[in-house]
Amino acid sequence: MDEQTARREIVRVGKLLYERGYVVSSDGNVSVRLDDGRIVATPTQTGKGRMTEDSLAVTDSEGKALNDRKASSELAMHLLIYRERPEVKAVCHAHPPHGSAFAVAGLAIDQPILSEVILTLGCVPLAEYGTPSTDELTEAMRPLVKHHNALLMANHGAVAYGADVWQAFDRLETLEHTAKIAILARALGGAKNLPPDAIEKLIHVREKAGYLDERARCQSCGYLHETRITCPAGDGVAQAPPPRAAAAAANGAGKINLTREELIELLSQAARLRG
Repeated sequence: MDEQTARREIVRVGKLLYERGYVVSSDGNVSVRLDDGRIVATPTQTGKGRMTEDSLAVTDSEGKALNDRKASSELAMHLLIYRERPEVKAVCHAHPPHGSAFAVAGLAIDQPILSEVILTLGCVPLAEYGTPSTDELTEAMRPLVKHHNALLMANHGAVAYGADVWQAFDRLETLEHTAKIAILARALGGAKNLPPDAIEKLIHVREKAGYLDERARCQSCGYLHETRITCPAGDGVAQAPPPRAAAAAANGAGKINLTREELIELLSQAARLRG
């Protein structure tokens, strides 16, 4: 992608992030890796709904500034993803409310409740908490980036990435939509998971269609352990969930208790968002 196109698309995605309530104030950041390796990124302390093409920062592959705009302080997160995933050309980080609710509750989005999500996104694991804009955050993310297309960051938010900025945004949007459905399903008594044989069929379909390749078989979601799907040779076995997520599950944190008033308010909010 050329620089001018990247600038235009980042601004368009930034406005969508703001309009859909995935970010507020100066939250979030978006970047695109150009064909020559340079990075075009959202500037620091700027609302994503108010950016202009001229306001964007440009850096080299190590994050060194190449123009007079200062990139987001969380650019290191983007650079990690680019290093770990050479095919990735864009990264989108935001704080979508329902996805972030999972993150602050210490829960991954890893249950097989929607066929479309298994096909196009896969599991979304929870990275351990790390202070934003520091090595703590990137080190917590590092083990998960290679086999996932989106992550939750404990007590922080979500990040998604892809072949272009629209695929990164679409994956973030799918993450948020799935989290919302999961919360509503729990309020209604709990979601019913797809059976292992159905999951196997979906995995074969997504690989044949090119939605996700065999690397996604090494995802850390528990439901893959229920199937006969295995990781490609040399990639190791599916990872265990982060200690925090495992502890939450052991303590019964997967169950959410709501009062009648809280349930009514939750359903009302969902209806307003849908409208």
